[in-house]
Amino acid sequence: MLKICSKMCFFLSITFSLLAQEISINKIEPPNWWEGMKLNTIQLMVYGKNLKNINASFNSDEIKVIKINEVSNPDYAFIDIEISKNCKPGSYLLTLKNSSSKCEYKYSISKRENSAKIHQGFSNDDAVYLIMPDRFANGDTSNDKVPGFADAVDFDRSWNNNKSIGRHGGDIQGIMDHLDYLKNLGVTALWITPVVENNTFISYHGYVSTDYYNVDKRLGSNELYKKLVIEAHNKGLKIIFDHVANHFGIEHPWIKDLPTPDWINGTPEKHLPANHNKESFSDVHSDSASIVKITQGWFADNMPDINQKNPFVQKYIIQNTIWWTEYSGLDGIREDTYPYNDQKFMSTWAKTILDEDPTLNIVAEVWTGDFAYLSSFQKNSFYKKDFDSNIPSLTDFGLRDSFWKYYTGEGSLNTIYEAFAKDFIYPNPEQLMIFVDNHDVARIKFYAKNDTKLFNSLQMMLTSRGIPQILYATEVGMKGAEEHGLLRSDFPGGFSNSTHNAFKKEERTKEENKYYDFISNILKLRKEYPALSKGKMVHYPPLNDFYVYFKILGNERILNIIKDGNQKEIDLNNYSDNMKGVKAYKDLISGNEFKMPDNKNIKLQGEGPYIFLLK
Repeated sequence: MLKICSKMCFFLSITFSLLAQEISINKIEPPNWWEGMKLNTIQLMVYGKNLKNINASFNSDEIKVIKINEVSNPDYAFIDIEISKNCKPGSYLLTLKNSSSKCEYKYSISKRENSAKIHQGFSNDDAVYLIMPDRFANGDTSNDKVPGFADAVDFDRSWNNNKSIGRHGGDIQGIMDHLDYLKNLGVTALWITPVVENNTFISYHGYVSTDYYNVDKRLGSNELYKKLVIEAHNKGLKIIFDHVANHFGIEHPWIKDLPTPDWINGTPEKHLPANHNKESFSDVHSDSASIVKITQGWFADNMPDINQKNPFVQKYIIQNTIWWTEYSGLDGIREDTYPYNDQKFMSTWAKTILDEDPTLNIVAEVWTGDFAYLSSFQKNSFYKKDFDSNIPSLTDFGLRDSFWKYYTGEGSLNTIYEAFAKDFIYPNPEQLMIFVDNHDVARIKFYAKNDTKLFNSLQMMLTSRGIPQILYATEVGMKGAEEHGLLRSDFPGGFSNSTHNAFKKEERTKEENKYYDFISNILKLRKEYPALSKGKMVHYPPLNDFYVYFKILGNERILNIIKDGNQKEIDLNNYSDNMKGVKAYKDLISGNEFKMPDNKNIKLQGEGPYIFLLK
C-alpha cells in the first residue's frame, strides 16, 4: 500500500509540475501588423504564463522569427519577427513551445490602405479644432456606465465640491453626430484628446492610459474611432491623434506585474518628482542631473514615468504610434508632455513615424513661453546638439503668452508685434500651432479685459502665421474658469441637461452667434483666399493704436488692420511700400468694394474684423 501511495504521489507531483510549466498566451501587442510596411521587422510583446525557455515559429516562411527576447518575468516574452515583402494579408499561426507544452495563437497580417491618400498631414492651410470628447457631446448614453470601470458619469456635475472633475459622458459618437457642425464652422482638422482606455480615477481627460491599444469603452470602441476618421475624411476633416509616450496610468496592469524591473523609472513608492525647468535641455550651463529629473521624474504620482532607455519600451512606443496611424488612417500626431521624454529616443521615434508615412505631421506639446527655449525643440533648430528632434511642429506657447498679456491688458499691441518679430529664432515658424487658449489654460473669454482685445486676438490667431488651433466652444464664447474641470465645461447642447443647443444657430444666444459668426467668417475666408493661411506675413510696428500686417501670396495681397482704440480712419501712407499700385480694396467681411482714396486715408466701417483684399 505504501509503494502504491508513493507511486501515486510521484505521478501527481510530475503532473502538477508539468501543469505549472504549461505555456499560455493572454494577448499580444501590437494585436496585428500590415503587409507592405517599411517597418517590417517588429517586436511582439507576448503576455501569458511560463514564457521562459521557449521556441517560437509561424506556419509560414513569410513570417520569420528572428529572436526570442526572454526577460526575468516569465509572464512576458518579446519576440522579434520579420514580415516578408511577399507576405499576404491573412491569419498566421504562431506556435510557442517549451519542454512540456505548446500554445498556438492566430496573428493577423492586414491589408494596407493607400497611405498617401489617407494620411493627409496638417499645415498652415488648416485650422485645428481641439475637442475633449468627454465634454463635447454625449451621443451614446448606453456607455455612460460600464461595468468594471473606475468612475461613471457624474450627471449632476457637482462631484468633488463642484470642480467638475468627474466624467460627463461625452463620447466618439457625440463627435460624429456633429461633424457637419464642425465642417460648417470652417475648421479643417480635429485634434481629439486621448481616446485610449483610462480605467482609473479622475481620468475624463484621457492622459492616464491603462491600455495603449484599445479605445476607452465609455467613449466607444476601436471600430467606432476608425469609423469617425473615415466619416471625417469624407467631409473634408482631418484627425490628429493625441498620443502620450512619457507616462501612463497608475492602474495600468503593468504596475502590478512589470514586464521588466526597469520598465518604469522608480517605483510607485519611491520616484523622482518631475522637474518642470524645461530650459535645462538648451541651457549650456545645466548639469545632467537636472535633465534626469525632467526625463525620469513622474509628471504626477498617478502617472508612472516609462523608461524610454529600455529597448523593449522604445519599440513598444514606436510600434504603438504607427499602429494607430495605420489602423485608423490618422493624419497627424499631437505628442503630449514632449520635453519630459528622453529626447534622443523621441528623435528616433519621430523619424521612424515620418519615414513610414511622410505625409503625416507631428506637433509636440512644449509648454514654455520662452521663444528661445521653445525653438530648440523644432526640427533643424539653430541650437546645435548631436541629434535633430525631427519634430516639424510645436505648440506656440510663446505667442499664446503674448496674446494673454495683450487681451488681459498687461501688454499692448506692441507685445504681439515683438512676439512675431522673434520668429527669426524658429527654423519654420509657419509650422507652429498657435492659439489663444487650449484645454490646459483658462479660456480667452475668462481672461479678456474687453471684447475689442478678445476679437483682435482671435483675428490675429486666424490670419497671421502658423497653424491656428481653436478650443471647443470658444467659437460660442464659453467663459469657463481657471480650474481644469471647469475650463473644460460641457459644450451647450451636447448633453441632456443642457439649457440650450449652441450647435444650432436658431438656439444660440445673440452673443454666442456674435462669436460664432466672427470666427466662422474668417475661417471661410482662409479657404477662399490662400494668402490668409499661407501667405508671407509683412508687419509694421504698432502706430496710433493700429497694428497692421499684410499677407502676400503671388498676386494676392491682403491687409489686416488690428484697431485697439476708437479711431474711425487709418492713414495707409504709413505702409506705402506695400500699397504701391493699389487702386481699390474689398472688405472681405461685408463684401463691399471701395476705390482707394488718393490720400490713402480709409474709413473703417463697423466693429471689424478689418480684412481687406487689395486690388
